[in-house]
Amino acid sequence: MQSHFIGGAQRTVRDLPIQHREVVRNGGERPLDMNGSYAVGQMYAMEYRLARPRSPLPVLLWHGGGMTGAQWESTPDGRQGWLWRLLEAGHDVVVCDAVERGRAGWAMFPEIYAEAPVFRSAEEAWTLFRIGHGAPSGDGVGEPFVGQRFPHENFGALVRQMVPRWLGHEAMAMAAYDALLEQFGPCVVMGHSQGGGFAAHAAIRKPHLVRAVVGVEPTGMPVVQQEQQGQEGADAFAPASAIPHLAVWGDHFAHSPQWQKYRAQTDVYWQLLRRLGGRAEVLDLPTAGITGNSHFCMLDTNGDEVLGRVLAWLERLGR
Repeated sequence: MQSHFIGGAQRTVRDLPIQHREVVRNGGERPLDMNGSYAVGQMYAMEYRLARPRSPLPVLLWHGGGMTGAQWESTPDGRQGWLWRLLEAGHDVVVCDAVERGRAGWAMFPEIYAEAPVFRSAEEAWTLFRIGHGAPSGDGVGEPFVGQRFPHENFGALVRQMVPRWLGHEAMAMAAYDALLEQFGPCVVMGHSQGGGFAAHAAIRKPHLVRAVVGVEPTGMPVVQQEQQGQEGADAFAPASAIPHLAVWGDHFAHSPQWQKYRAQTDVYWQLLRRLGGRAEVLDLPTAGITGNSHFCMLDTNGDEVLGRVLAWLERLGR
């Protein structure tokens, strides 16, 4: 096990006033000068290497928006997460905290980041993550959907791991993911939500380093403009079409117009990959007889069953 800080650049801050603050409790005031150089745009990665891996390809786990790599490590109700299941299946694994998330750290604003961060409330998370109907109570918990697989009794544990996020940092984050791929590729990239969108972009940007993309309810797909519908425009996506893609979708989409929109955007991109001769497949869990999953199928009570389907897909690629 080894931790890494990857990518980033130096930025300099000038002309801030010197403050006089008590930095150490009971230590008295001292000058606090925050002018100087800062590392910005780095990401954090925790590498897990097996003594005898059964697969030559490590799996890189990319988290969703407002989350960190913790979502892959354990579940809100205390079960082992997909990180450990992938290790048991014989894969080396790298778990990431993307730029400005978790242990990657973040920078001052507006001196370096242009704006303040945005935050996700428990109420928004309950509905947006398709856990249940709107939350009338003060703790963000509403009525769960019938047959809900997310351990909703432990919803508070999910809320406690949500972190601030900055909008408009996609280019900075993707640059760090590029550096990550250069260090650990060739690999399988498994991305959830926003991380799934970054994974799809990575297949375009670094096709020689990505062997497969698994998008778990991915968002932020590459945009297929009208002028790219023809063969000449679509050629920009040809390198990615040589890489197998799998999209995994949970349940309860009828309750979320927003998720219907996100899914439709992924469908458009998947269709383009197929039109270019690529292998872009879909694991629709309800269609496969697996019902009740939330946006976080890796945290749901049947998460191991879902991962089993994904691992079977990866195994078929090697045959």
